[in-house]
Amino acid sequence: MRLAVLGGGGFRVPLVYGALLRDTAKPRVEEVVLYDVSEERLAAISHVLSGLAAGHDDPPRVRVTTDLDTALRDATFVFSAIRVGGLAGRTADERVALDLGLVGQETTGAGGVSYGLRTVPVAVRVAERVAALAPRAWVINFTNPAGIVTEAMRRVLGDRVIGICDSPVGLIRRAAAALGLDPARVSPDYVGLNHLGWLRGLHHEGRDVLPGLLADDAALRRVEEARLFGTEWVRVLAALPNEYLYYYYLTREAVAASAGRTRGEELLGQQDRFYAAVRERPDDAPAAWARARRERDESYMADARGVTDAGERDAADLEAGGYEGIALALMAAIARGEPATMILNVRNGSAVPGLPEDGVVEVPCAVDGSGVRALATRPLPGRFLGLTQQVKAVEQTVIEAALTGSARLAAAAFAMHPLVDSTSTAERLLDGYRARIPELAAVFP
Repeated sequence: MRLAVLGGGGFRVPLVYGALLRDTAKPRVEEVVLYDVSEERLAAISHVLSGLAAGHDDPPRVRVTTDLDTALRDATFVFSAIRVGGLAGRTADERVALDLGLVGQETTGAGGVSYGLRTVPVAVRVAERVAALAPRAWVINFTNPAGIVTEAMRRVLGDRVIGICDSPVGLIRRAAAALGLDPARVSPDYVGLNHLGWLRGLHHEGRDVLPGLLADDAALRRVEEARLFGTEWVRVLAALPNEYLYYYYLTREAVAASAGRTRGEELLGQQDRFYAAVRERPDDAPAAWARARRERDESYMADARGVTDAGERDAADLEAGGYEGIALALMAAIARGEPATMILNVRNGSAVPGLPEDGVVEVPCAVDGSGVRALATRPLPGRFLGLTQQVKAVEQTVIEAALTGSARLAAAAFAMHPLVDSTSTAERLLDGYRARIPELAAVFP
């Protein structure tokens, strides 16, 4: 099998390749084609992958290219992990919002709208090239905002594009571990959108064990999300929220905590140091990448943990992995016909009552050789449904704005978002992003 990785010079690519090196079942990926617009980044990641492959028998071959069609041709699977505008775009996503007193985060609130507006046209063009050159390929979308981008790509590829995120899996793993259970032996009742969902139940041997966890102070202290939101709030919700709901439930605290350097600015410095180190010492690339990865993982949502006294990230979380494991499991289920149940971003259909049938939702899915099917969920209560409907309306407005080039709809997407507080602020956001991000200005001249 041939795997094309779009955004192949990205920092997380070695995680995917490392997972492929550990995969010995047949059929397996025999060739990985890395595509990126930056030759320098491709060269750096190639050095890392060469180091990872050392000592392995018959590792997947690696090719690199800056030509999209070359990467896609004859691919069996396509991982889409592009970042339109790079980290410079991300820092603008965060900083423009913060300067207006709003949450500054790359996928949530104004920053997520900005990111989606400039990414959707590129993602749809990618989907069109996949349809032309590799029509039987499965596209696994890592690109954020994952729900928006997956829904946009579905217009071209239908069910052959699937969005993934590691946040729900991490939440479920932490909840199960707090109860001393094997995460592989629990069945989650998880429902929502990407970066906006709730774990409402956790079934083990036919019994929902989540109420017991919510009632147990000591067990809750072992769950990062419970420390982040507070034990009383998760009990009020009768659920464990996805960590990104921090920006909705503690909005003022999130804005205050971001007064200094943003996450994007921090990562820009980290990655610049990593790529510079590889340029100077290519042979040290795997070690340089491992150091940078550890620094990145340990600092993830550090501002939120500091505000709420949630403490440091658990060492087990840092070692457990994320996207790469989900992607490999998804590939195995489809390519080898190994049935699995996974939380994925897919077309809703009738899975989540109250949300559009054609909208992408993040829910448990049955996966096998024939593809992916969303599983039915219990109706969302009002305390969750209203927010979910509003954010889904924003997501669909972003897609329409991006595909039509309508600045009016783009401003409406900002104004409709619950983390943006006025229509005049929405206009200022759009103006600010157009001034700072050339890729967005090109969509809305």
